[in-house]
Amino acid sequence: MSQFINTDTDEIKKFDKVAQTWWDLKGEMGTLHTINPLRLKFITDGLDISDRKVLDVGCGGGILTEALAKSGARATGIDLSNDSIEAAKIHARQEGVDVEYRYENIEETASKFEGQFDAITCMEMLEHVPEPGKIIAACSKLLRPGGHAFFSTINRTPKAFIMVIFGGEYILRLLPKGTHTYKKLIRPNELKHWAQQSGLEFLRLASLIYNPFTGIFKVVEKEDNNYMAHFVKTNS
Repeated sequence: MSQFINTDTDEIKKFDKVAQTWWDLKGEMGTLHTINPLRLKFITDGLDISDRKVLDVGCGGGILTEALAKSGARATGIDLSNDSIEAAKIHARQEGVDVEYRYENIEETASKFEGQFDAITCMEMLEHVPEPGKIIAACSKLLRPGGHAFFSTINRTPKAFIMVIFGGEYILRLLPKGTHTYKKLIRPNELKHWAQQSGLEFLRLASLIYNPFTGIFKVVEKEDNNYMAHFVKTNS
């Protein structure tokens, strides 16, 4: 494997540490299981993924990747946490789900499979790399013309710091402490700018809203703390 670029080894170590808890519904990654049906619906509302070739970038333990496969996609997941990839492979075998997992960075994937995917998902990953714009560019390179890209990340606002980092990680314990770093968070206009530079046309944005009193998430069509965005690759 070529030398990893555009990676943060400290971030990878964070996810290596939680690799054995990816599929524990009541564990540290349990919130991802809670929001996964909402993430999947955002994707399938924008694209019929049945028999489509879909790449899940930064797949972790495969929570979304498996859901994509179960919804009919020909799903592949890549990640640079080797422990997470192994956990994903084990769970897929146990569940009898046909998913391909690779311990590989997206730049290397893009050099080998340019223009071969119908859709890319890159969820809760961009805020963990030094240069997210380069990840978006590689995602675009992997898409065929007319292919779809789905990203989710966290807005860089004081509200997001209070609600997501301080509240979500340290008070409500929805995620492990230290999962996110404020300066790495991404504003929607930044995400849209990088996407446009990479030949991706913006289609839709929605946010996951958490009610701490009911413990329920819902999706609303507006910019907020945790947001998801849908783009399509232009033909030019």
